[in-house]
Amino acid sequence: MAAMLKPHRRGVALGILLVVLYTATLLAGPVIVRYAIDNGLTPGDPAALWRAVAAYAAVAALGYGAFRAQILVVTRVGEGFLRDLRVRVFDHLQSLSLGFYEKEKAGVLISRMTSDIDELRKLVQGTLFDFVSSVLLLVLSVGVLVWMSPTLALLCLAALPPVVAASIWFRRRSSRAYLAVRDRVGETLSAAQEGISGVRVVQAFGREEELAGRFSRHNERLLGAYLGSVRINVRYFPVVEFTGIAATAGVLVAGGLLVARDAVTLGTVAAFVLYLRNLFDPVEDLSFLYDDVQSAGAAMTKISGLLDTKPEISQRPNVVDLPPRAKLAAENLSFSYGDGPPALRGVSLDVAPGERLALVGPTGAGKSTLVKLLARLYDPDGGRVTFGGVDLRDARLDALRRRISVVPQEGFLFNATVRENIRLGRPSASDSEVENAVRNLGIGGHFSRLPAGLDTLVAARGTTLSAGERQLVSLARAALADPAVLVLDEATSSLDPGAEALVQAALEKVTRGRAVISIAHRLSTAARADRVAVMEQGRLVEMGPHEELLQRGGRYATLWSSWTDQKHPNAGRPR
Repeated sequence: MAAMLKPHRRGVALGILLVVLYTATLLAGPVIVRYAIDNGLTPGDPAALWRAVAAYAAVAALGYGAFRAQILVVTRVGEGFLRDLRVRVFDHLQSLSLGFYEKEKAGVLISRMTSDIDELRKLVQGTLFDFVSSVLLLVLSVGVLVWMSPTLALLCLAALPPVVAASIWFRRRSSRAYLAVRDRVGETLSAAQEGISGVRVVQAFGREEELAGRFSRHNERLLGAYLGSVRINVRYFPVVEFTGIAATAGVLVAGGLLVARDAVTLGTVAAFVLYLRNLFDPVEDLSFLYDDVQSAGAAMTKISGLLDTKPEISQRPNVVDLPPRAKLAAENLSFSYGDGPPALRGVSLDVAPGERLALVGPTGAGKSTLVKLLARLYDPDGGRVTFGGVDLRDARLDALRRRISVVPQEGFLFNATVRENIRLGRPSASDSEVENAVRNLGIGGHFSRLPAGLDTLVAARGTTLSAGERQLVSLARAALADPAVLVLDEATSSLDPGAEALVQAALEKVTRGRAVISIAHRLSTAARADRVAVMEQGRLVEMGPHEELLQRGGRYATLWSSWTDQKHPNAGRPR
């Protein structure tokens, strides 16, 4: 965290200076009161009294100014730090590899950007400086009390151990109690969310009373947790208040005796009474601030752990560019996900420029894993992938992403216009280039029917567009990127027949002249490919043209026969 605060070190230094200045004004007040009583009221010297009044007013004004400036500086530093931290975390998340996201939950990552950073906001915007102020006020108050009267100071300090012991007890018990409250709040909100989200199922089966009872039980537990935290507060705060009152009474009694003996002045006793707040308030505040510091420390540990995660796919030193068009080849690839069983074993194949290769096989055969390696979304455990003879691990990542593009089964759209979503394929593209890409795919007329054409705003994930329209945007994005190799995860498998025909026509145009690797869930896609690669249990078991593989009567022929029987179950049966 210190390294992240380095760009804001001037603001931090100024904030600490203002905290010290404000603390000094708090300490100066009782000293001025002491002077006013001892030099103005007791001797009856109006000039000394007016001097004290003027000094007190000046100190109060200085304290007011210092406090306001402290808030402004601390807020500016805190928000600047949090802004930089959010950007750094987001940039780092964007650099992490696909394998990281397949292991981590999206909700956990979002919590790092939201709740964890919110915990740090408390620290950098108030808790840290309040902590410094409380420690300073406590230490300096003790020093001033000892300077004014060691005897009375000893009496005041004797009241501190019970408060410190109570604060330690409170910190331990309250931490557990507040954690229990947060857990119960989460459970209650979760129960409410489930009831609202599943209301159709609940009403369909008439389970309203059961859900209401479950929610009521969660509410009862939440009430119990809240009451538990209240009981702890009720036991702690009266101890602090009673000790402060007892200490004040003790100072007045002892101070009166010492004044009678001329051991201390009346102004000193008055100053001691005022300083007692400076002893007890910081101890009480520190018990609260400790929890905030602990929470912020835990949040910072989580965020630091995320920032320390190294990308699995990174760019090596002395990388080289890739040729515009070349053969993509896999050589004896092997790969496992973590400590799991092998997902690929000894796979070798190549795709020539302009060739269409279909990958087929049952679920878990390794098709998706293979295309991830071919696009260098993962690095193989053994073997290598080359483009024009260059190992992809030795290639510039930006060049690699330009040469090989992936179109997923379901197109993902951002909360932006259609035009901006298409431009993601090549951010430097002009409006006319985007429009040409759409026109060349023959889908310009379709998008022109949208309310604002290509400038129509789509919701997050493209929910305002149909599945076919989202896939058309993905294809236009790929066409704008103009890759040498296009990897398709059966871009039409989840579409209705009408949308499928439109997307298929656009697909034919976007793949023209490019090497295409397609995961074929429908074997009709495989039939249109130049070659078919059959995967089973992580191995490449067959490869060749569709007709040739059918004639061999091997695994592909069996898959084809099964698929055609499912599509035409009544074929060959008597009517």
